[in-house]
Amino acid sequence: MREPGHILLISCYELGHPPFAVASAAGFLERAGFRPDVLDVAVERFDEAKARRARLVLISVPMHTALRLGVRVAERVRAVNPGARIAFFGLYATLNDEYLRREAGAVATVGGELEEGLVALAREPDSSASPSASASAILKRLPFAVPSRSALPPLERYARLIDAGGEERVAGYVEASRGCLHLCRHCPIPPVYGGRFFVLPREVVLEDVRRQVAAGATHVTFGDPDFLNGPGHSLAIARALHAEHPRLTFDVTTKVEHILKYRQVFQELAACGCIFVVTAAESLSDRVLGELEKGHARADVGAALAVVRGAGIALRPTWVPFTPWETLAGYVDILEFIEREGLVDHVDPVQYSIRLLIPPGSALLGRPGVERFLRGLDEPAFCWRWTHPDPRMDRLQAEVAALVASDAEAGEDAAATVAKVRALAEPRRPARAAPPGRDRRRAPRLSEPWFC
Repeated sequence: MREPGHILLISCYELGHPPFAVASAAGFLERAGFRPDVLDVAVERFDEAKARRARLVLISVPMHTALRLGVRVAERVRAVNPGARIAFFGLYATLNDEYLRREAGAVATVGGELEEGLVALAREPDSSASPSASASAILKRLPFAVPSRSALPPLERYARLIDAGGEERVAGYVEASRGCLHLCRHCPIPPVYGGRFFVLPREVVLEDVRRQVAAGATHVTFGDPDFLNGPGHSLAIARALHAEHPRLTFDVTTKVEHILKYRQVFQELAACGCIFVVTAAESLSDRVLGELEKGHARADVGAALAVVRGAGIALRPTWVPFTPWETLAGYVDILEFIEREGLVDHVDPVQYSIRLLIPPGSALLGRPGVERFLRGLDEPAFCWRWTHPDPRMDRLQAEVAALVASDAEAGEDAAATVAKVRALAEPRRPARAAPPGRDRRRAPRLSEPWFC
């Protein structure tokens, strides 16, 4: 085993979850004989001592927010250790390879099934100015190692499950598969994976859960982009999980179309401990859904809700309500649907403000007509700027974003927030009755709102 401190793995943000990306990378590196330091700046201070002794710093950027934070972290590393080699890994790394090399001093960006690529970087001599390959999105099946979480902060530092009774429980995080079969145009996964997905071996997943249960977890999130890309694999894991940990609960993410295609599995998922399902509804406009190539229509959202509810599982839909194709009437339609279907407590208020993100390499860039909305690539922000053809929608998005941020900071009730959002969208609408009281029974959720 090599001496510790030569390699530093840094996680910046993974939705409040215990970070899988650096834990998986650490497992591969340890199996290869390295003893990496690990740092999660989402829940702990930047450790200058760790940064100073690292010869290679690997920064995890699985999502947009993580990338923006990661670039700042790279600056701090460079300030205390100018000689360190810095590389970025994750979905947003290869999409922004040119900028990260030019402006953030990266010697490499690695995406896809990336852990062996990180091991290869670690094995390169210190004198190497850059890796032998340029940006690489690796798409091959790996001999997976069990994620190593021992150097990470305790699970109690991360987002917790808040169950239907309001009790907080320690939550873990695992992945049973990566990539996705589908090609939704707004998603960052297709530009990297191109419609492929890879399963993690069942025993690797179960051992990862065992270790987190031993560390106190009573709930786990399956963070797969789509838990039902491989339904046989996923169901086998759910069954084994329940047999071994019968009181453990879990949540999963899956597409609306998969809820309808595999509707027969939800009763069993509920019996195995699934208490909520996240699904990307995105919009109720068939025009918008078609532009995004979501694979479902407006009517399917209500049908999926019925399937999941029928199994006794809560559905937590996510939304991208601000796109160039959404109308003000369409936005109000989403709010009305949420209220009518009793989903106010199933939707994190930040969802009402989400604006379409178009990163470099996005499949949306090839969509006919998209260019008329675009206002240029904002490289430091890692996205293309765009404006809505109806200026009211851009103003509304800014107002809603400020409102939900303020209400979240103040701990405002979700029902009160949605009433305020509705008032912004329909200022001439008569005042509504008071929102339901705080003592109502709410859907299970995680303590940190979803964000990208």
